[in-house]
Amino acid sequence: MKEKIKIKETALLVVDITNFSCHQECEIKKWNISFKKIRKMVPNLKKFISKYRKANGKIIFVECTPWKKEFLAKNIVELYKSPRCRYYSPDKSGFSEKFFEVKPEKEDFIITKNSYDAFTNPKLNKFLKKHKIKHIIVAGVFGDGCVNSTIEGGFSAGYNFIILKDLIETTDIPIRQRLQKLLKEYTWPTMFGKTIDSKDFFKFVQSAK
Repeated sequence: MKEKIKIKETALLVVDITNFSCHQECEIKKWNISFKKIRKMVPNLKKFISKYRKANGKIIFVECTPWKKEFLAKNIVELYKSPRCRYYSPDKSGFSEKFFEVKPEKEDFIITKNSYDAFTNPKLNKFLKKHKIKHIIVAGVFGDGCVNSTIEGGFSAGYNFIILKDLIETTDIPIRQRLQKLLKEYTWPTMFGKTIDSKDFFKFVQSAK
């Protein structure tokens, strides 16, 4: 990135910062799935969102449908026939789908997905095309799951990525942490986009005047 990109040509994509993926009440003890590292990351993500908003950048919040059989993509339902892969939400109250400690504002765009990749909802690409977005800034959870799938889907759709590695997290499970580490250190920077710490973001971006 020899020349600064224009903030108006970027959009910040915040993936799955919802209770289902962040809140202590949604952790799955029997599988040792906990979100401590995610909750430690979220305050820094909130600060970045605020700073990016003040620079007049467009913000897109990604949320999920209820993670239940009747709402999910057919191939996920097929996958979940295997007990090893099954990850339906037991919550019936709607708590799981609420945003966790982040609050979209009226000018922000919210996209709902029923699969891992946010680009499976055509409204996302339509929004990006309408606003002539060339560069997607990505943050959120899970780094080795929905974030990675969305990066791959968006890259295949022709978008450039700036990947904020310190604002992307996954569960505390060691094997998933190791996989995410490989994505951050090798796969993303060599295959999908500039992978940086959020503190360095504005070195590469020209703010709106």
